[in-house]
Amino acid sequence: MSVDAARASAALLAWYDRHARALPWRAPPGAATAADPYRVWLSEIMLQQTTVAAVIPYFERFTTRWPDVAALAAAEEGEIMAAWAGLGYYARARNLIACARAVAAAGGFPQEEEALRALPGIGRYTAAAIAAIAFGRRAVVADANVERVVARLFAIETPLPAARPTLYRHTDLLTPAARAGDFAQAMMDLGSRVCTVRAPLCLTCPLRPDCAAQKQGRPEDFPVKPPRRAKPRRLGIGYWLEAEDHVLLVRRPAKGLLGGMLGLPGGGWGAEAEPAPPAPADWRAIGAVEHVFTHFALTLRIEAARLPTRPIAGAWWPIARIGEAGLPTLFARAADLALAQTRTHSESA
Repeated sequence: MSVDAARASAALLAWYDRHARALPWRAPPGAATAADPYRVWLSEIMLQQTTVAAVIPYFERFTTRWPDVAALAAAEEGEIMAAWAGLGYYARARNLIACARAVAAAGGFPQEEEALRALPGIGRYTAAAIAAIAFGRRAVVADANVERVVARLFAIETPLPAARPTLYRHTDLLTPAARAGDFAQAMMDLGSRVCTVRAPLCLTCPLRPDCAAQKQGRPEDFPVKPPRRAKPRRLGIGYWLEAEDHVLLVRRPAKGLLGGMLGLPGGGWGAEAEPAPPAPADWRAIGAVEHVFTHFALTLRIEAARLPTRPIAGAWWPIARIGEAGLPTLFARAADLALAQTRTHSESA
């Protein structure tokens, strides 16, 4: 089945003019003034592998605290990492800092895709999104939502990820010369709200007259995905050491998982052996927390101890203010476990 690209693009833009989501980083459909490139860039970095609902409060806190790229570039790295805590995929935050500093040093964001791709943390998709949405350039923007729409529209049988070059070419075919930014956001909204992963709302879809998957009666079969492999499980240990109403935290190495974030002493997640406790004490096992990373699942065993004075130098954090430490989800769960065990132990004493 052939697709009338001009008709499909026009129908989608007309739908977007009526149904566009109001998001804090967007300009209204057809606006004479494009969206702020700083806000577009920040939102796109935050939205990578994260939902819009999860991103909005982080975006609003970031833009209130750091309203432009110069302010973000001048911020202390630890503050940014702490503000990012909970969004996950912490390499994005490290690249965010590096990119902000590079853009501030250059005097602003470049407008061309090639120059945008040269910046830290900006790949083909993000460069295209910024070029199209912030600068009105014709660019091919293909995130997971767009890929799903295009895979169904053309009934592309090749499984992901091998299908991506074909999906990109078809998205290029559909992308109009004018309103490329609105078109990109329309495709994202369509994939998020209508052409959903399960139970797509085909009857309300503006692309229904051209959609091959809908005509075949099997839209949920696209995009075709390879069989999912079970993630390997790793075991590690974390140490909760209290002294003088403080807990010992450590700053993780800049590179690697949860790089640059505060966390509990410990390790053993990979090939390395589990490290010894940070200080001699009466250590007791209090349970474990589970976390799933991109490539593996982790069971982190937690051991706790309490000493009358701080035995070593380090980042001792007030226990009463542990929620302000900006701990990533894994260590926030470990802290919740330790605090619950502490309360239970105190009540039973």
